[in-house]
Amino acid sequence: MLGLAHNVATKVASVVHTTQKTIAGELSLFAMSDKKILEEIYTTHVHADESFDDDSLFVIVENILKRATQNVDKIVQGTQVHVDNIEEKTPKASFSVPLCTLKGISCEMQCKPPGDEIAHNTTVAILNKLSKYSWEAKASLTLAAFAMEYGEFWLLAQLRESDHLAKSIAILKRVPVLLKPSELHKRRQSILELNNLIKATLQVIECIDQFNKYSTYDPKDVPDLSIALDHIPVVVYWVIITVVACATKITILTSDEDKEYDLAPYSQKIHYVLNKLTIQLRGCRKQIEEAETYRRITKLFRTPTEIMEVFKGLIFTKDNVQPLIDGSTKQTVKIDILRRKNVLLFISTLDVSDDDISILKPIHEFTKRDNQYKIVWIPIVEQWTDDLRKKFDILKNKMPWFTVQYSGPIAGIKFIKEEWNFKGKPTVVVMNPQGKVEHSNALHMIRVWGAKAFPFTKTTEEELSHSHAGKWVGSVVEGTHPSVHTWIKEDKYIFFYGGKDNEWIQQFTKKATALANDPIFKEAKIHLELVCVGKGSKGEDDHGVLGRFWTSVESLFFTKGHKHVDSISQEIQKLLSYKNESGWAVLSKGSTVLVTGHGVSVLKVVEDFEKWKDHVKEKGFEFCFKAYYGKISQASRPCCRLDIPGSNGKVPESMKCPDCHRNMETFTSYKCCHIDGPTAHH
Repeated sequence: MLGLAHNVATKVASVVHTTQKTIAGELSLFAMSDKKILEEIYTTHVHADESFDDDSLFVIVENILKRATQNVDKIVQGTQVHVDNIEEKTPKASFSVPLCTLKGISCEMQCKPPGDEIAHNTTVAILNKLSKYSWEAKASLTLAAFAMEYGEFWLLAQLRESDHLAKSIAILKRVPVLLKPSELHKRRQSILELNNLIKATLQVIECIDQFNKYSTYDPKDVPDLSIALDHIPVVVYWVIITVVACATKITILTSDEDKEYDLAPYSQKIHYVLNKLTIQLRGCRKQIEEAETYRRITKLFRTPTEIMEVFKGLIFTKDNVQPLIDGSTKQTVKIDILRRKNVLLFISTLDVSDDDISILKPIHEFTKRDNQYKIVWIPIVEQWTDDLRKKFDILKNKMPWFTVQYSGPIAGIKFIKEEWNFKGKPTVVVMNPQGKVEHSNALHMIRVWGAKAFPFTKTTEEELSHSHAGKWVGSVVEGTHPSVHTWIKEDKYIFFYGGKDNEWIQQFTKKATALANDPIFKEAKIHLELVCVGKGSKGEDDHGVLGRFWTSVESLFFTKGHKHVDSISQEIQKLLSYKNESGWAVLSKGSTVLVTGHGVSVLKVVEDFEKWKDHVKEKGFEFCFKAYYGKISQASRPCCRLDIPGSNGKVPESMKCPDCHRNMETFTSYKCCHIDGPTAHH
């Protein structure tokens, strides 16, 4: 669209360049910026007279010009046009034509010599006359004044052969001068260009009228409307100056002089304006349609009755209900299969990862036992392309559950984004058989607890968060080490650690290994295992493991970490804040988290083992480690930074620091790792 606008603007510049060079000292009309035009015309506007019925006036203008322009086509081109096919619109019976105002405007336009500066000055004079009218009314009144003359001219051209009165008036209006066969042939192209320009100008005012009708909508629902309405005064300026130029052209065409007055710059400009308004109108209509659909769906969710009806309203437009695709059979099935079922809506873009799909497969197997739960994938795509359809087919074939077909963007995209905070990351919305939402995003707790989270309601989430309290580490370390779950069951001490700095990791590995092998540990039968998260055998990053680990930590944060501020949530928050640090470590005993620490502090504790090792036999490793870590962390506390992906849904408005409990500052940052898939955000 921008490219089109640029091309049209370039054409305008090239068309008017020659004209401007030959008009020495005149206003460079088509080089004027919108800002300059506004400066010129805003002083002419006092206030809008809301009582004036510009709709009725425009109806009359439409009736005149649509018939007049068709008469021109018929007379000049010999086109067979059925004028009766034009819809006759009727103004309000109470409408009073402001005839004196129209005649005053007509006087301003009549018999003016050609020239851009003259056209501009005439336009400003007309705007001064119409200072108390709305911007749309200014355009309609000017076109109405022109329509009186233009309509009368071509009406006389049509009637002069059969009506003596019309014939005499036509002579005074110099109609025969233009309609002489030789003149008509000679000026045929100029007449048609003028006629087409009038049609385009009429269309521009139709667009302005439509924008004004849309102004009753909330600007929040139709953001494109405010942009368009702010530009209306400039559009009205171009409408009026174009009408002035058309009036001058008619004077020239009916004169004895053979002057040149090229309307091409005006035509190019008005068509550029028309194209821009048409694009803006299309955008507004789309936004209005989305807003009305949003209101309809919101109402549907306020008074839910049956899941299938709610699902239809969310996904399909009224007359476009499509069957679902059954992933287990690859066949289509009617959506009646959802009737009286609990439904898990798996909502994602086409960038959904294999990990996200694999997380739901055990849930699918678990829930299909009693046939009371159904999973449905809803792909969110704003604009389908052939490549996206191919990608959709590949993903669809990986899913054993139901899928919504891609006949077009789903009806409830706006609702899903605003009510369920969908921002691109996969989400699972749980709905009961009555269509009531039981959880707006159960994917986080499914990642953390899997099928244990059944039936995936808010109540279940709260119960699991409470019952598992400090035993959360097992839910985030899946896949980090082959023996990790055995160690957890054996209630061993485990160091989970990692970071961005390989040197720190090497130092910590060396010191922690020495700690685990210390004779004191052997004597006390203390077993300490080490798990370096996301590092391969050669020390390289394993993006798959890292991605799953931090996604699990984020999910744990969203299920508990920011809802209830306690010692457990603070440990989760701490761990998430270490995501981009040089080093971090979590010490657990079995599944119970003992310490979540910053790399600098934890490494210092391990390095200083000689200073506190003598107390281990008496007070125990756990007590000594936590006590010494508390001492070190108080002495050296680096800034705490918490990165929460905005695409994960609703982000808490404020957070307290897990270390000092002050309110944390809020920043906005953007990140790209130049890769696709589950590790893209890690």
